[in-house]
Amino acid sequence: MIALNRATLLRLLKPVLTILAAALAALVLWHLYTYYTYAPQTRDGKIRADVVPLAADVSGRVEEVHVRDNQVVRKGELLFTIDRVRLRNALAQAEAAVAVTRATLDAAERENRRYRQLGDIVSGQQRDERRSQAEEARARYTQALADRDLARINLERSAVCAPVNGIVTNFSLRPGAYATAGQPVMALVDSDSYYVAGYFEETKLSHIHPGAPVTIRVMGEDQPLSGHVEGRSAGIDDRERTTAAGSLLANVNPTFSWVRLAQRVPVRIAIDKVPTGIDLIAGRTVTVTVEGAEDALSIGGGSRS
Repeated sequence: MIALNRATLLRLLKPVLTILAAALAALVLWHLYTYYTYAPQTRDGKIRADVVPLAADVSGRVEEVHVRDNQVVRKGELLFTIDRVRLRNALAQAEAAVAVTRATLDAAERENRRYRQLGDIVSGQQRDERRSQAEEARARYTQALADRDLARINLERSAVCAPVNGIVTNFSLRPGAYATAGQPVMALVDSDSYYVAGYFEETKLSHIHPGAPVTIRVMGEDQPLSGHVEGRSAGIDDRERTTAAGSLLANVNPTFSWVRLAQRVPVRIAIDKVPTGIDLIAGRTVTVTVEGAEDALSIGGGSRS
Protein backbone atom coordinates (compact mmCIF):
# COMPACT_ATOMS: atom_id res chain seq x y z
CA MET A 1 0.00 0.00 0.00
CA ILE A 2 2.86 2.38 0.89
CA ALA A 3 4.68 1.51 -2.34
CA LEU A 4 1.49 2.20 -4.28
CA ASN A 5 1.02 5.60 -2.67
CA ARG A 6 4.65 6.51 -3.37
CA ALA A 7 4.31 5.59 -7.04
CA THR A 8 1.10 7.59 -7.32
CA LEU A 9 2.75 10.58 -5.63
CA LEU A 10 5.70 10.45 -8.04
CA ARG A 11 3.34 10.28 -11.04
CA LEU A 12 1.48 13.37 -9.77
CA LEU A 13 4.65 15.23 -8.81
CA LYS A 14 6.29 15.06 -12.25
CA PRO A 15 3.64 17.08 -14.14
CA VAL A 16 3.40 19.56 -11.25
CA LEU A 17 7.16 20.16 -11.32
CA THR A 18 7.06 20.45 -15.11
CA ILE A 19 4.28 23.03 -14.89
CA LEU A 20 6.15 24.99 -12.19
CA ALA A 21 9.38 24.97 -14.21
CA ALA A 22 7.54 26.12 -17.34
CA ALA A 23 5.78 28.87 -15.37
CA LEU A 24 9.08 30.02 -13.84
CA ALA A 25 10.75 30.07 -17.24
CA ALA A 26 7.84 32.01 -18.71
CA LEU A 27 8.02 34.50 -15.83
CA VAL A 28 11.76 35.01 -16.33
CA LEU A 29 11.32 35.46 -20.07
CA TRP A 30 8.47 37.91 -19.47
CA HIS A 31 10.58 39.97 -17.08
CA LEU A 32 13.56 39.94 -19.44
CA TYR A 33 11.36 41.04 -22.32
CA THR A 34 9.81 43.81 -20.22
CA TYR A 35 13.22 44.96 -19.00
CA TYR A 36 14.81 45.22 -22.43
CA THR A 37 11.65 46.77 -23.86
CA TYR A 38 10.74 49.35 -21.22
CA ALA A 39 13.63 49.82 -18.78
CA PRO A 40 15.81 52.89 -19.55
CA GLN A 41 18.87 50.93 -20.66
CA THR A 42 20.64 50.67 -24.00
CA ARG A 43 23.75 49.01 -25.36
CA ASP A 44 23.71 51.39 -28.31
CA GLY A 45 25.78 54.24 -26.93
CA LYS A 46 28.90 56.11 -28.03
CA ILE A 47 31.41 58.40 -26.38
CA ARG A 48 31.39 61.71 -28.23
CA ALA A 49 33.51 64.87 -28.15
CA ASP A 50 33.66 68.16 -30.00
CA VAL A 51 36.31 68.14 -32.71
CA VAL A 52 37.85 71.48 -33.73
CA PRO A 53 39.21 71.48 -37.30
CA LEU A 54 42.21 73.83 -37.21
CA ALA A 55 43.28 75.84 -40.23
CA ALA A 56 45.71 78.66 -40.83
CA ASP A 57 44.19 82.13 -40.92
CA VAL A 58 46.68 83.21 -43.61
CA SER A 59 48.19 81.33 -46.53
CA GLY A 60 51.89 80.61 -46.62
CA ARG A 61 54.70 78.17 -46.05
CA VAL A 62 54.72 76.40 -42.68
CA GLU A 63 57.76 77.71 -40.84
CA GLU A 64 57.71 75.77 -37.57
CA VAL A 65 55.69 72.89 -36.11
CA HIS A 66 55.62 72.65 -32.33
CA VAL A 67 53.39 69.60 -31.77
CA ARG A 68 53.12 65.99 -32.87
CA ASP A 69 50.27 63.61 -33.49
CA ASN A 70 48.26 62.54 -30.38
CA GLN A 71 49.92 65.20 -28.21
CA VAL A 72 47.95 66.72 -25.34
CA VAL A 73 47.89 70.53 -25.57
CA ARG A 74 46.53 73.32 -23.42
CA LYS A 75 44.47 76.27 -24.54
CA GLY A 76 46.72 78.99 -25.98
CA GLU A 77 49.66 76.65 -26.62
CA LEU A 78 51.52 77.32 -29.89
CA LEU A 79 50.89 74.65 -32.53
CA PHE A 80 52.61 75.90 -35.70
CA THR A 81 53.62 79.11 -37.45
CA ILE A 82 53.29 80.39 -41.01
CA ASP A 83 56.07 82.24 -42.93
CA ARG A 84 56.57 85.19 -40.58
CA VAL A 85 59.38 86.77 -42.61
CA ARG A 86 57.07 87.46 -45.54
CA LEU A 87 54.34 88.74 -43.24
CA ARG A 88 56.75 91.06 -41.40
CA ASN A 89 57.78 92.44 -44.78
CA ALA A 90 54.13 93.01 -45.67
CA LEU A 91 53.65 94.89 -42.39
CA ALA A 92 56.71 97.05 -43.08
CA GLN A 93 55.35 97.90 -46.53
CA ALA A 94 51.98 98.79 -45.04
CA GLU A 95 53.59 101.05 -42.45
CA ALA A 96 55.58 102.78 -45.21
CA ALA A 97 52.37 103.29 -47.18
CA VAL A 98 50.83 104.89 -44.09
CA ALA A 99 53.75 107.33 -43.83
CA VAL A 100 53.49 108.25 -47.55
CA THR A 101 49.74 108.78 -47.49
CA ARG A 102 50.05 110.80 -44.26
CA ALA A 103 52.54 113.14 -45.90
CA THR A 104 50.30 113.46 -48.96
CA LEU A 105 47.34 114.23 -46.72
CA ASP A 106 49.24 116.92 -44.82
CA ALA A 107 50.30 118.58 -48.10
CA ALA A 108 46.78 118.41 -49.52
CA GLU A 109 45.27 119.93 -46.37
CA ARG A 110 47.82 122.74 -46.39
CA GLU A 111 46.96 123.53 -50.03
CA ASN A 112 43.25 123.40 -49.20
CA ARG A 113 43.67 125.86 -46.30
CA ARG A 114 45.81 128.18 -48.42
CA TYR A 115 43.26 128.35 -51.23
CA ARG A 116 40.44 129.00 -48.77
CA GLN A 117 42.38 131.94 -47.32
CA LEU A 118 42.96 133.46 -50.78
CA GLY A 119 39.26 134.16 -51.07
CA ASP A 120 38.23 135.75 -54.37
CA ILE A 121 41.80 135.86 -55.69
CA VAL A 122 41.32 132.30 -56.99
CA SER A 123 38.28 130.86 -58.68
CA GLY A 124 35.74 128.73 -56.89
CA GLN A 125 36.64 125.84 -59.15
CA GLN A 126 40.25 125.88 -57.93
CA ARG A 127 39.11 125.92 -54.32
CA ASP A 128 36.82 122.96 -54.99
CA GLU A 129 39.65 121.04 -56.65
CA ARG A 130 41.92 121.55 -53.63
CA ARG A 131 39.16 120.49 -51.28
CA SER A 132 38.54 117.32 -53.34
CA GLN A 133 42.26 116.54 -53.37
CA ALA A 134 42.37 116.85 -49.58
CA GLU A 135 39.36 114.53 -49.21
CA GLU A 136 40.90 111.95 -51.56
CA ALA A 137 44.18 112.11 -49.63
CA ARG A 138 42.28 111.58 -46.38
CA ALA A 139 40.51 108.53 -47.87
CA ARG A 140 43.81 107.05 -49.11
CA TYR A 141 45.31 107.59 -45.66
CA THR A 142 42.36 105.81 -44.03
CA GLN A 143 42.78 102.93 -46.47
CA ALA A 144 46.49 102.74 -45.68
CA LEU A 145 45.71 102.53 -41.96
CA ALA A 146 43.29 99.68 -42.61
CA ASP A 147 45.89 97.86 -44.73
CA ARG A 148 48.45 98.28 -41.96
CA ASP A 149 46.04 96.90 -39.36
CA LEU A 150 45.28 93.94 -41.62
CA ALA A 151 48.99 93.24 -42.11
CA ARG A 152 49.47 93.38 -38.34
CA ILE A 153 46.56 90.97 -37.80
CA ASN A 154 47.97 88.57 -40.40
CA LEU A 155 51.34 88.62 -38.67
CA GLU A 156 49.78 87.96 -35.28
CA ARG A 157 47.65 85.12 -36.66
CA SER A 158 50.55 83.49 -38.43
CA ALA A 159 51.10 81.78 -35.08
CA VAL A 160 48.31 79.21 -34.75
CA CYS A 161 47.51 78.37 -31.13
CA ALA A 162 45.17 75.83 -29.56
CA PRO A 163 41.72 77.40 -29.01
CA VAL A 164 40.76 74.75 -26.41
CA ASN A 165 42.34 72.12 -24.21
CA GLY A 166 42.58 68.98 -26.25
CA ILE A 167 44.44 66.23 -28.04
CA VAL A 168 45.99 66.64 -31.48
CA THR A 169 44.81 63.94 -33.86
CA ASN A 170 45.12 63.08 -37.54
CA PHE A 171 48.14 65.38 -37.74
CA SER A 172 50.79 65.11 -40.44
CA LEU A 173 51.84 68.73 -41.02
CA ARG A 174 55.55 69.28 -41.57
CA PRO A 175 57.75 72.40 -41.92
CA GLY A 176 57.93 73.52 -45.52
CA ALA A 177 54.40 72.46 -46.42
CA TYR A 178 52.10 75.13 -47.83
CA ALA A 179 49.04 75.95 -45.75
CA THR A 180 46.02 77.54 -47.40
CA ALA A 181 43.90 79.92 -45.36
CA GLY A 182 40.70 78.25 -44.21
CA GLN A 183 41.84 74.76 -45.22
CA PRO A 184 42.00 72.46 -42.13
CA VAL A 185 45.39 70.86 -41.59
CA MET A 186 44.71 69.10 -38.28
CA ALA A 187 41.98 68.14 -35.84
CA LEU A 188 41.90 68.95 -32.15
CA VAL A 189 39.63 66.84 -29.92
CA ASP A 190 38.29 69.08 -27.14
CA SER A 191 39.16 67.19 -23.96
CA ASP A 192 36.66 69.26 -21.94
CA SER A 193 33.71 68.32 -24.15
CA TYR A 194 33.42 64.54 -23.73
CA TYR A 195 29.89 63.25 -23.33
CA VAL A 196 27.91 60.10 -24.10
CA ALA A 197 25.23 59.81 -26.75
CA GLY A 198 22.82 57.03 -25.81
CA TYR A 199 20.35 55.92 -28.45
CA PHE A 200 17.26 54.84 -26.51
CA GLU A 201 14.16 53.26 -28.01
CA GLU A 202 11.13 55.52 -27.94
CA THR A 203 9.29 53.09 -25.63
CA LYS A 204 11.81 53.94 -22.87
CA LEU A 205 11.76 57.73 -23.11
CA SER A 206 8.99 58.20 -20.54
CA HIS A 207 11.39 56.95 -17.84
CA ILE A 208 14.27 59.25 -18.85
CA HIS A 209 14.37 62.74 -17.34
CA PRO A 210 17.06 65.47 -17.20
CA GLY A 211 19.27 65.11 -14.16
CA ALA A 212 18.68 61.38 -13.72
CA PRO A 213 21.87 59.57 -12.60
CA VAL A 214 23.35 57.19 -15.14
CA THR A 215 25.81 54.29 -15.06
CA ILE A 216 28.04 54.01 -18.12
CA ARG A 217 29.98 50.86 -18.96
CA VAL A 218 32.64 51.15 -21.64
CA MET A 219 33.21 48.08 -23.78
CA GLY A 220 36.43 46.40 -22.70
CA GLU A 221 36.61 48.17 -19.32
CA ASP A 222 35.75 46.70 -15.91
CA GLN A 223 35.03 49.92 -14.03
CA PRO A 224 31.86 51.88 -14.77
CA LEU A 225 31.62 55.63 -15.32
CA SER A 226 29.00 57.78 -13.66
CA GLY A 227 27.02 60.58 -15.27
CA HIS A 228 23.62 62.19 -15.56
CA VAL A 229 21.08 62.89 -18.28
CA GLU A 230 21.41 66.35 -19.81
CA GLY A 231 18.61 66.15 -22.33
CA ARG A 232 17.35 64.41 -25.41
CA SER A 233 17.10 65.25 -29.07
CA ALA A 234 14.12 67.31 -30.19
CA GLY A 235 13.77 65.44 -33.47
CA ILE A 236 15.09 62.68 -35.69
CA ASP A 237 15.02 62.24 -39.43
CA ASP A 238 11.94 60.66 -41.01
CA ARG A 239 13.32 58.31 -43.65
CA GLU A 240 9.82 57.42 -44.84
CA ARG A 241 9.18 60.99 -45.98
CA THR A 242 10.89 62.84 -48.79
CA THR A 243 10.15 65.82 -51.01
CA ALA A 244 9.32 65.01 -54.60
CA ALA A 245 11.42 66.70 -57.26
CA GLY A 246 9.81 69.93 -58.40
CA SER A 247 7.26 69.87 -55.60
CA LEU A 248 7.15 71.14 -52.03
CA LEU A 249 4.67 68.43 -51.00
CA ALA A 250 5.76 65.47 -48.91
CA ASN A 251 6.28 62.17 -50.69
CA VAL A 252 5.31 59.48 -48.15
CA ASN A 253 6.29 55.88 -48.71
CA PRO A 254 3.01 53.92 -49.16
CA THR A 255 4.48 50.61 -47.97
CA PHE A 256 3.98 49.42 -44.40
CA SER A 257 5.85 46.56 -42.78
CA TRP A 258 3.99 44.44 -40.24
CA VAL A 259 6.94 44.45 -37.85
CA ARG A 260 7.44 48.00 -36.61
CA LEU A 261 10.70 48.64 -34.76
CA ALA A 262 10.84 51.36 -32.12
CA GLN A 263 12.69 54.47 -33.24
CA ARG A 264 15.92 55.27 -31.43
CA VAL A 265 16.21 58.79 -30.05
CA PRO A 266 19.60 60.30 -29.06
CA VAL A 267 19.92 61.20 -25.37
CA ARG A 268 22.85 63.38 -24.30
CA ILE A 269 24.54 62.23 -21.10
CA ALA A 270 27.15 64.25 -19.20
CA ILE A 271 30.10 62.34 -17.73
CA ASP A 272 30.54 63.17 -14.05
CA LYS A 273 33.31 60.80 -12.92
CA VAL A 274 35.92 58.79 -14.82
CA PRO A 275 37.78 56.08 -12.87
CA THR A 276 41.56 56.06 -12.95
CA GLY A 277 42.99 54.11 -15.85
CA ILE A 278 40.13 54.62 -18.29
CA ASP A 279 40.86 56.75 -21.34
CA LEU A 280 38.01 58.62 -22.95
CA ILE A 281 38.20 58.09 -26.69
CA ALA A 282 35.53 59.52 -28.96
CA GLY A 283 33.74 56.72 -30.75
CA ARG A 284 34.08 54.01 -28.10
CA THR A 285 30.99 51.86 -27.53
CA VAL A 286 29.22 52.05 -24.18
CA THR A 287 26.21 50.58 -22.41
CA VAL A 288 24.05 53.16 -20.67
CA THR A 289 21.74 52.36 -17.75
CA VAL A 290 19.63 55.03 -16.12
CA GLU A 291 19.33 54.41 -12.38
CA GLY A 292 15.87 53.17 -11.58
CA ALA A 293 15.81 50.67 -14.44
CA GLU A 294 14.70 47.96 -12.02
CA ASP A 295 11.77 50.13 -10.92
CA ALA A 296 10.86 50.74 -14.53
CA LEU A 297 10.71 46.95 -14.92
CA SER A 298 7.60 46.67 -12.74
CA ILE A 299 6.20 49.89 -14.26
CA GLY A 300 6.63 48.54 -17.74
CA GLY A 301 5.05 45.24 -16.76
CA GLY A 302 2.12 47.07 -15.24
CA SER A 303 1.58 49.18 -18.34
CA ARG A 304 1.44 46.05 -20.48
CA SER A 305 -1.18 44.33 -18.36
